[in-house]
Amino acid sequence: GGDDGGFGSLSLPSKALVGGLSGVIAQVVASPADLIKVRMQADGRLVSQGLQPRYSGFIDALNKIIRSEGLMGLWRGVFPNAQRAFLVNMGELACYDHAKRFIIRTHIADDNIYAHTLASIMSGLAATTLSCPADVIKTRMMNQAASKEGKLMYKNSYDCLVKTVKLEGVRALWKGFFPTWARLGPWQFAFWVSYEKFRQIAGFSSF
Repeated sequence: GGDDGGFGSLSLPSKALVGGLSGVIAQVVASPADLIKVRMQADGRLVSQGLQPRYSGFIDALNKIIRSEGLMGLWRGVFPNAQRAFLVNMGELACYDHAKRFIIRTHIADDNIYAHTLASIMSGLAATTLSCPADVIKTRMMNQAASKEGKLMYKNSYDCLVKTVKLEGVRALWKGFFPTWARLGPWQFAFWVSYEKFRQIAGFSSF
């Protein structure tokens, strides 16, 4: 971070790559929990329509998925998930760092809470714009449970992308843009502003 020869000395593509890879690693580890969360959220919609939910709770979902889809079934949708994580982290880390440097260099603000707030807003916007298509595909891939004949609607994330665009148009890839930004934006703000403050308290240079 800062000008101490860390993250700051990297070019923008390098920052994007490092940020993206950190997201991929975290997402591969967290993928089973994410899959169960997506399926149980879909169950919530079934209940609201007066239908029987597929799972009674987290453990029941875990058991049923392993029984019907095998252990690797827990990693269904891991590729679109990892793609999304790559894009979110790439947008967050690289954009925040680049935006903050630009704000300070052009004297819009000094390296203070104003610069951190502006950069975090831009970071949230970049992360949402980049990740929204991957988010839509990830959710659709994870939500599809195999039919009675063992058939799946989408073969892979590319197949899902093509079918979504063909049936619903390109704009379908940014479905839920504002709710996603409303979720990512405040998180970005809270994370970056507090992170910068903690670095300052600990006596480190800013990120």
